[in-house]
Amino acid sequence: MNIVYSTNPDFDYNADSEPEVVTLPPAQQRLIVRLERRGGKLSTMVDGFVGTGEDLSALGRTLKNRCGVGGTAKDGVIIIQGDRRDDVLKLLLAAGYRAKRGN
Repeated sequence: MNIVYSTNPDFDYNADSEPEVVTLPPAQQRLIVRLERRGGKLSTMVDGFVGTGEDLSALGRTLKNRCGVGGTAKDGVIIIQGDRRDDVLKLLLAAGYRAKRGN
């Protein structure tokens, strides 16, 4: 909201914030694992995660560690460096996620 002070006595300081997104259980997640070229390099993308940023980061960290590569997790997408679609798909299915290979 970024309001420090208002001279309006009727101003409502309580902003209607968006409710926190609840992380769905792995069996209810529908993830798509696909390959994308980013900056001339191949990256494995995992789309469709529904949940909090902390849970997204934790899943991304797990995938990066298990694949032994770098990457990032932000804006509901996990990006893993390189073509690791098969490895990521196996890890997600083993963890109970409903995942499929995309284009």
